[in-house]
Amino acid sequence: MPATINMQLKELNQLADVHDTSAIMPVLFLGHGSPMNAIEDNEFVRGWQNIGKTIPKPRAILCVSAHWETKGTLVTAMPKPPTIHDFGGFPQALFNVQYPAPGSPEIAIETQKTIHKTDVGLDEKWGLDHGAWSVIKHLYPKADVPVLQLSLDYTKSPQYHYELAQELASLRKKGVLIVGSGNIVHNLRRVAWDKIHEPEFGYDWAIEANNTFKKLVLNHDHQSLINYQSLGSAVQLSAPSPDHYLPLLYTLALQQDHEKVSIFNDKTVMGSIAMTSFKIDKA
Repeated sequence: MPATINMQLKELNQLADVHDTSAIMPVLFLGHGSPMNAIEDNEFVRGWQNIGKTIPKPRAILCVSAHWETKGTLVTAMPKPPTIHDFGGFPQALFNVQYPAPGSPEIAIETQKTIHKTDVGLDEKWGLDHGAWSVIKHLYPKADVPVLQLSLDYTKSPQYHYELAQELASLRKKGVLIVGSGNIVHNLRRVAWDKIHEPEFGYDWAIEANNTFKKLVLNHDHQSLINYQSLGSAVQLSAPSPDHYLPLLYTLALQQDHEKVSIFNDKTVMGSIAMTSFKIDKA
């Protein structure tokens, strides 16, 4: 093939690449709640399914789950991540669930190179924990989108996590859907087990904290959300440990000035768990 034709094809491919990445992917924070949501049909599951229908099919998903805490930061880099059943006391049907989404060593390396705040390790041992697969399986039930996880460094501050998350912004332009999975209100020690089958129930402090968080998110007051431990006793009761809260900061850190926040699945269940979820997208 003549060199001039080769050059023209190369230029066309470059233009196609620019076109493909011109649409920035949205960002999601999903309140994942009980692992049973993986196999149940309820309003929260339908909320995730509906969100999956409103966004472009991504090139890959990078999930920051409350259930993968490490010393240092890691990204899964195996081609076939296993489905991790990191829980106990649930029906066998839940343990039987497999979510065989592929991984992507290539995007793992892209993610590693994108983050400059710390050295990111490539992990081949973890896989997909229930904070990832129990919700992503409802977004993409065919398991046909590569899924990677980015770990939470438990030694670092909320400010650190927010700043690290900002470095992921370029991935949104490359077709990567970034998902934070946790719960903004999550206190398992205060769960009202007698209300477990009710569609909605929250203690006063849980409802207060949920409303506080929503107001700050809608007002784009990220600094107050970073300093959430100073927001009063209701918030302290609602987020007694950072694991389920920090994924929210990974979502908010990627919000651009012109982007809006949509709230869905906005209910408090079992007294002390908020399913409240957010989608950040163009206005």
